[in-house]
Amino acid sequence: MSTSTSSPSTVRIDAWLWAIRAYKTRSAATAACRAGHVRLNGNPAKASQTVVPGDTIRVRQPGYERILEVRRLIAKRVGAEAASHCFTDHTPERPPMPALGLPQRDRGTGRPTKKERRELERLRGLR
Repeated sequence: MSTSTSSPSTVRIDAWLWAIRAYKTRSAATAACRAGHVRLNGNPAKASQTVVPGDTIRVRQPGYERILEVRRLIAKRVGAEAASHCFTDHTPERPPMPALGLPQRDRGTGRPTKKERRELERLRGLR
């Protein structure tokens, strides 16, 4: 593991979420906190709140919610393997996406005709 032996005493929640690779940028983590998508121990989290080992963080992402438990504090972004040692993921298994049964067009058959397009829209519930 490439983290230093001395871990920081306090870390902001937005920096920790960025360091464990929950968000691509720290500003994206800060924006998620401002938007109310991050909860610390059940309460809405501000970006400047500090985390300690044992805290539970819920991160709402499109389509599901991740439940993370802080195991180790980390302030700098590290590799994915090293970052995975800093949290425990308690996210329940996502159910498989249901098959919609939409007809698939063969590759190379060109654009759908007007009739085919209307049938596809009807199946998708758009018309």
